[in-house]
Amino acid sequence: MKKIYITALIIILIASVCNAQTRTDKIVVPQTPEWPANPPKSWTTYHLAHPGPWSKLTADPNCAIFYKGRYHLFYICQIKRKHCFAHVSSTDMVHWKWHPTTLVPHKTGHQMFSGTAFFTKDGKPAIIYHGLGSGRNQIAFALDDNLDEWSKPIAVEPKTADGKLAKMKHWDPDCWLMNDSYYSIGGGKAPTLAKSKDLKEWEFLGDFWHSDFPADLGVSKNEDLSCANLFRIGNKWMLACISHALGGRYYLGDFKDGKFLPDHHAVLNWARWDYFAPESLLTPDGRRVMWAWCTPRRHAVQKTKRAKNFPSLLAHEQFPQYIQSLPRELSLPEDGNLRIMPLRELQSLRTNPREEQNITVKSDTEYALKNMAGDTMELELVIKAPTANEFGIKLLCAEDGSGGFAISSGKDRKVLNVGYINPPFELEEGEDLTLRIFIDKSMIEVFANDRQAAVAWHEYDPKDLHVSLFSKGGDLNVKSVSAWQMKSCY
Repeated sequence: MKKIYITALIIILIASVCNAQTRTDKIVVPQTPEWPANPPKSWTTYHLAHPGPWSKLTADPNCAIFYKGRYHLFYICQIKRKHCFAHVSSTDMVHWKWHPTTLVPHKTGHQMFSGTAFFTKDGKPAIIYHGLGSGRNQIAFALDDNLDEWSKPIAVEPKTADGKLAKMKHWDPDCWLMNDSYYSIGGGKAPTLAKSKDLKEWEFLGDFWHSDFPADLGVSKNEDLSCANLFRIGNKWMLACISHALGGRYYLGDFKDGKFLPDHHAVLNWARWDYFAPESLLTPDGRRVMWAWCTPRRHAVQKTKRAKNFPSLLAHEQFPQYIQSLPRELSLPEDGNLRIMPLRELQSLRTNPREEQNITVKSDTEYALKNMAGDTMELELVIKAPTANEFGIKLLCAEDGSGGFAISSGKDRKVLNVGYINPPFELEEGEDLTLRIFIDKSMIEVFANDRQAAVAWHEYDPKDLHVSLFSKGGDLNVKSVSAWQMKSCY
């Protein structure tokens, strides 16, 4: 009898510990982040950024979708050391509001990691993501029009022809409809493909890549494929993704024999973590719009060892650590070259317009732009087919033109120098150069002739807000410089 009593007591104690753990997990309850009424002056103004401070870690954008008049975007955040999905929505992709954080472990049964959103055959929003800790990719279905409530997730478990569970890596999935069937990527190295009619039973199709994967594509077939986002664009399929070695990148190609065969590969960033985990959606008017995770902490500390150059950017109190890039519109015209331009709705933030026209910058001189100083601006610079050996613009410099952040190029150069990065860019013979430059405190985004875009950072002194043009080895003819102060997106 005594042994029975002791055994029962042990069982009760174990149950109590388990219940206590459950109660601890339930502390991860819905929260609604809120942008501070008076944020530090060094914080971004018109980039979507996570405010904290309750979140200790924020990461990839996920599950972007337009539904019933609103754009929705989720992103990884951490509450009580548990990975969840924060949720924002907007009517214009410029002004955002936070929703309660409802995709949390005690509701899903696992933590939330990278994934995408898609529509079911009957037009209902759904998400596919990696259920961290579950060992499976997972699918959930929206239960309300605000996308705040979700069904219990179901695991994606592809089976082979003999009915056995496929041996595959469950990681960073994507899901899309093609020819009345759903397809899903199992990401990572050696990505796999699966097919389903109902999102419940999945057929394992093996390798995602076609066996004719080009040897001269400039990237290995075995490169890590994470944060996958596959969609139609122009007459091609585009696969936006990352590798943890190369950062943000994309493929263009088509499906052949049921497998993806790329014919083009390019990167989306040049410091590996400055433009990471791209995610996109389709607007009602047919535009493909993409965001990415931009983080100075990752860039400065983990990858390029530039921490000494960005001391204030590493403190959340002085600069938010999770920032979305500006939304980018993507298109693929008949020439097959991807076009990248800032979201047109960003023009709604413009105020206090200023302009100078027909400027000549003499060789080996600088030209200070009057009344265009600021750290929260959009600049548009149109340069007549440049012939100088080196030319460009300096942002956030002192009144005498010293210091600052330089964007430059030169005759016959094949790169655009954007601070410490050098994205490939080449002008055609006789082609003008149009630069659209967005300054948001220490964050700088540059778009060149709608063919190239880059994100970079600059540790600046708030007193040094001036802008100047420069030219070396030849005169520079500038057709126009336009500037706007940018309003807050909050």
